Amino acid sequence: MKREEALQLLKENLSNVNLQKHSFAVEAIMRALANKFNQNAEEWGLAGLLHDIDYEQTKDSPETHSLVGAEMLEKMGLADEIVEAVKTHNEMHGIEPQSLMAKALFTADPISGLIVAATLVSPSKKIQDLTVESVLKRFKEKSFARGANREIINKCQNLLGLSLKEFTNIALVAMKGISKELEL
Repeated sequence: MKREEALQLLKENLSNVNLQKHSFAVEAIMRALANKFNQNAEEWGLAGLLHDIDYEQTKDSPETHSLVGAEMLEKMGLADEIVEAVKTHNEMHGIEPQSLMAKALFTADPISGLIVAATLVSPSKKIQDLTVESVLKRFKEKSFARGANREIINKCQNLLGLSLKEFTNIALVAMKGISKELEL
């Protein structure tokens, strides 16, 4: 599947513009991580773009979120690695991500939310003005952006071998690169 097809699929399944922007952010982070690890950026990008494909369909039954999406993608013939990454990104299932792609998606999903929240409370409300240090400062504030699971973000060290600072930098730079799409 090419990005254009994936984007069309995303828009058919997610009408919420903020969910679409979240998907763009995770896609950008996944592409950056693929480049870091010398992996296929197109496939990793697809995993990021489509990871929440079932969100609107499963919002009232979060225990099925990502399982439905993985099944959809499998039926469409996407690579097993993408399907696994989508399936395991929802920590509610307790399925440990196995592939490097799945581990990256597992940690990329929550950091994107933390970065968006940090941008929205910054004085300029512009992602370009955000620094790694300002994101990490917000990371330490337990009451800030509670939906951004710090425990999972912090797993970047064990799952990806990246320090929290390095992982945050990769994610922030990736999201800054698509700031217009994100409208941040």
